Amino acid sequence: MQPVSYWLLPSGKVPFMTTPQTNNENEVQQIAWKQNLYVCLFGSFTTILAMTLILPILPIYIQNLGVNDPDAVVSWSGWIFSITFLAAGVMAPVWGRFADRYGRKIILIRASLGMAIGIALIGCAQTVWQLFWLRLLVGLLGGYASGATILVATQTPRAHTGWAVGMLASGTLAGNLLGPLVGGIVPAWLGIRLTFFVAGGIILIAFFCTAFMIRETHKPREAAPKNTTPYSFWKSGRQRNLVLLMLLAGTLLMFANMSVEPIITLYLASLDTLTDQIPLLAGIAMSATAFGSMLFSSKAGRWGDTHGHLKLLVASFVATAVLLLLQGLSQADWQFIALRFLMGMTLCGIMPALTAVIRHNVPADAAGGVLGYATSTQYAGLVLGPLAGGMVANHAGFTAVFVMTGAVMLLAAALLFRQWSTTARPEKA
Repeated sequence: MQPVSYWLLPSGKVPFMTTPQTNNENEVQQIAWKQNLYVCLFGSFTTILAMTLILPILPIYIQNLGVNDPDAVVSWSGWIFSITFLAAGVMAPVWGRFADRYGRKIILIRASLGMAIGIALIGCAQTVWQLFWLRLLVGLLGGYASGATILVATQTPRAHTGWAVGMLASGTLAGNLLGPLVGGIVPAWLGIRLTFFVAGGIILIAFFCTAFMIRETHKPREAAPKNTTPYSFWKSGRQRNLVLLMLLAGTLLMFANMSVEPIITLYLASLDTLTDQIPLLAGIAMSATAFGSMLFSSKAGRWGDTHGHLKLLVASFVATAVLLLLQGLSQADWQFIALRFLMGMTLCGIMPALTAVIRHNVPADAAGGVLGYATSTQYAGLVLGPLAGGMVANHAGFTAVFVMTGAVMLLAAALLFRQWSTTARPEKA
């Protein structure tokens, strides 16, 4: 009897069995998309971890580079940390269009190699301006996580897109969760500069994995004939409106979520707490959200694949709105932290569902550009959210921020429900 290899899909079923003599193209493609997913998962985790580990040591590093005024340290910290993500948001559509034309794998190779070099060079900075420009360079050359989302979304069978993107989101969330923790612990052992060299080395491993293990079945498209374009789908009112709705929903999601982030520390200080370590409580509250999302992202994505992604979006936005309103009514720290964890569970299905709906309504050779625009619109919400949250808190108090963000999430839910109610399965192109 020939040896048999079983590949379990998210449903737990065995879709096929292969033997050494089997040369079925569909089977090879099944193996390829799962292998691609796990490589992208590792690469997204390592790159996001390397980008965020600088957060707890950034003020100290800036002081080591000769900036001693406390106000200047705070100002430089904000700009230096933000510039990477601002540059990444601006470049996302550019790299997405490039991927549509020349292939997705080459984008991941470029991003991982560029970030490995850039992160290592940060450890060589001698002035604060050098640190600033190097962080900008990392943002311009990076974008591994967004590129991985494009590759996974376009290479995964439609029936499993939500599950695969959810798994990928778990890796990104894990990087966001552990990055600051690693940045707070490792430099005490290795020193700040050596920490960046080690981080660059880990990303270099992701580069080699990407270069030699990812198998891209998508053929880079040639220049389109005259008067035709892969973006012709915009002429379809239904598809265009649905994609635009997904871009708007992503922006509202980031806007609402980030409106609360700047006031969490101050809000916890106003509640009944069992400790005076408010920064610690704030860190736990923020991590609780990421932890809840990390645990349930793949499960939520699988649910969307089975029952419909628009249905999942409506339910997630409504549940998140309710939890935000309850957070504004919290009386104690443990209540707030528990609600943040539950909100992580309701948030986790949103981004995979948004990506799946876009992927199902956009031609494969235009998916990279459109998903790049989705990334940029989400960064817009990330920038505008903290500004709006701070203004509302100053004029109307902390509770008003949660009311405002809950209302934004309900608005998104209403728009999505309207779309869902007018089409039976709108995410299927």
